[in-house]
Amino acid sequence: MSIIKDPYYSRPEVSNSDLGALEKYFQKDSFIIDLTAAYRFGSLLDAMITEPDQVDHFKMTVAGEPIPKDEFVKALIMKGKFFADPMCKHLASISEMQKVSVKEDFEICYEGISFKLSMRAKWDFFVKDIDISGDLKTTASTTQKQFEDAIYHYNYDRQAALYMDLEGKTNFIFIGISKTFPHKIFKVPVKKGSPIYNSGKAKYQELAWRYFYLFGDLTKVA
Repeated sequence: MSIIKDPYYSRPEVSNSDLGALEKYFQKDSFIIDLTAAYRFGSLLDAMITEPDQVDHFKMTVAGEPIPKDEFVKALIMKGKFFADPMCKHLASISEMQKVSVKEDFEICYEGISFKLSMRAKWDFFVKDIDISGDLKTTASTTQKQFEDAIYHYNYDRQAALYMDLEGKTNFIFIGISKTFPHKIFKVPVKKGSPIYNSGKAKYQELAWRYFYLFGDLTKVA
C-alpha cells in the first residue's frame, strides 16, 4: 500500500493486491511475513522517483507523512543511483508514471473455465507509444540471481503478467534497487510467453478464479 492517500485504492475493481490478500487468507499464519516496513520504504522510493511533487525534502515527509531520517536519506541516495543509470533515466523520461489502467469485464480463463472480472492496475512506468513498461522494486537482493529469484518468491511475476495482459503489452521490465550499499540496480526484462510471464499468468488465473468463485456471479461462466 502506498504512503500517499490515493483514491485509486478505494476503487471497486479487483487489483493484483486484492489477489495477494486473498492468497494470504489461504496460507498458514506461519508462512505470512509482516512486510509493513518494507512496503513503506518501497512506497517512499516510488514517490521520490515517480511522484516527486508529493515529497517535501525540507520536512522529510511524503504526502504530509513524516519519514524517519535514515530511511529518507537512504531513499535519496537510491533515487540518485536510479537517475544516474542511463536506461532508468530514459525510461522515466518517456513514461507516464503512476498511470491507472481499468478494464471492465476483463476475461480470464482458468482450467477451461472462462469468466470476467473488472480489474485495475497502477503502473510505475507506462510507455504509451512503445511496447515496454515496467515496475520499480526495492530489494534486499545483492546479486542479479537473487533478484530474479525474488520475482518468483514475492509473486512479482503475477503482477507483470496481469499488468501486461490488462494493457496488451508484450514487454515489461522490473528494475530492482538494492537496499544494501552500494545500491546496485538489477534489470529483469519480461516478454510475453517467457517463463516469468507464464508463471505469473498461471498464478493470477488461479487466484482470480478463487476470487470470482467467492464473490462473483457463478451463473456467468462459460
